[in-house]
Amino acid sequence: MNIETEYSQKTREELKGRAVLVTGADGFIGSHLTDALTALGADVSVLVHRNIDQLKRIGHLADRVRFCRADVQNYTEVFEVINRLPKKSEAVIFHLAAHTHVGDSWEHPEETLKTNVLGTLNLQWAIRESNLELHKFCYTGSSEEYGSYDSLKAAGHRHVQSDRIFLDETASLNPKSIYATSKVAADFLSRNFFDAYGTPSVVVRMFNIFGPLQNPRFITGTVITQALCRDLVEIGSPYGKRDFSYVDDGVRGLLRSTLFGEPGGLYVLGKGENISIGDWAKLILEIGRENKIWGERRLVTREDRFRPGRTDEAELLADSTRLKEICGWESEVSWEEGILKTIHWYAENRSFWETQVDWQ
Repeated sequence: MNIETEYSQKTREELKGRAVLVTGADGFIGSHLTDALTALGADVSVLVHRNIDQLKRIGHLADRVRFCRADVQNYTEVFEVINRLPKKSEAVIFHLAAHTHVGDSWEHPEETLKTNVLGTLNLQWAIRESNLELHKFCYTGSSEEYGSYDSLKAAGHRHVQSDRIFLDETASLNPKSIYATSKVAADFLSRNFFDAYGTPSVVVRMFNIFGPLQNPRFITGTVITQALCRDLVEIGSPYGKRDFSYVDDGVRGLLRSTLFGEPGGLYVLGKGENISIGDWAKLILEIGRENKIWGERRLVTREDRFRPGRTDEAELLADSTRLKEICGWESEVSWEEGILKTIHWYAENRSFWETQVDWQ
């Protein structure tokens, strides 16, 4: 039996019938995770901020999951959700509720901090106050926590090659946006509760995840939706490099790290390859053209789409060795395969994104 088959079987065995709560379940990654959990036989509850009929991504699960409407900024509502979780087994909580758009964090700083930091604190405190029997609390961190390279902190990075810095769990943090700072704070809060109260938290720092159901304002969707509608494709800064992983790989990583990771542990989740934003856009356009989904497209950069400060400059590259060695995870989906699946989804689901794009 190979390691992937072994861990897949162990994952199914651990989840079958187990009480699981997903916050942010109607978000991009949260919806894929919720689908996977229900398919694996977990007893799933979801904490969402909208009515069921307003949910765009998990409405089809209405008769398969337990819907709990609450605002993570409201402690009383959060406590009630935690206190009502089924008591038949040690529960698992996946905390994905967050303001996730880096650019938007500059426009809505207070809301970003309240949701990402106060929301995490409320969940952790509610777990402690409710005496919930908990197998694991998973907080989803972000590669943005590492920010731009700071030469003054060079000793805090593991240099693999002179021009490539692989970021692992020990690498220095250097957040360069309000979003990134909020993720650092919530990341450390989650581990603070392990240190202080023994809450079995794990943190998974996820590098750029892409795929179907993602908000079209993120780079992959921005390029695809424009290419589907017009000849001109506009992006912001093309220079920063990102480590992209397809959403199915991201979900497997969350499941593995949460079920098999060490309480109090930190895990980096990324493909281990990076590419400039400009070249990523070119790759998307090339794949769409080769598969006859669109014709020739012209790619241009616009300075008014650049983010404030040095947010766009970071060159992020993941070292997921620890996640592989402890939890049996590694990336399986190629960029080309993932991009093509994502293009097809956007092409077939225009009603999902037509009112959300910011390039019109």
